[in-house]
Amino acid sequence: MKLVDTEETVVLVTGTSLTAEERDRPLAYLLKAEIDRRGVGHAYRRAVVVGDAWYLENRIFHLNPTIAIGGPGANGVAREFGAFLPTIYNREEEVFVQADFEGELKRAALWGVNAAATAAAVEVFTTQGQLEELLGRIWRFRVGVFV
Repeated sequence: MKLVDTEETVVLVTGTSLTAEERDRPLAYLLKAEIDRRGVGHAYRRAVVVGDAWYLENRIFHLNPTIAIGGPGANGVAREFGAFLPTIYNREEEVFVQADFEGELKRAALWGVNAAATAAAVEVFTTQGQLEELLGRIWRFRVGVFV
């Protein structure tokens, strides 16, 4: 039985250090709840939360739309994404949303200079249209033949 669809299931990645687990993982679960709520009724239109070390070791999940939560010092995936993702939101050099939804691979990094700023980045992403844009691009109507 398939549990994850590489086109529709969003992978949320947090750091695996103790502080990242304490501060960023609860934010990831809040974002997961919002994504799951919006995808209700569709088996693969949901999110899964994983640690950065696991994600980096399991390349197959790099095909999924991916959102890194936490700064580049706490999250290896955010560090990797930060090198190529454009910044689409920046509040006073403290709150950052980096994203690219144009290409085949959809990527975002939500982070801040501290835990409160990272929480603000997740809130901005969720409430100011970026999450809606991402889901609109990946959860399009797909026509297929089912046997």
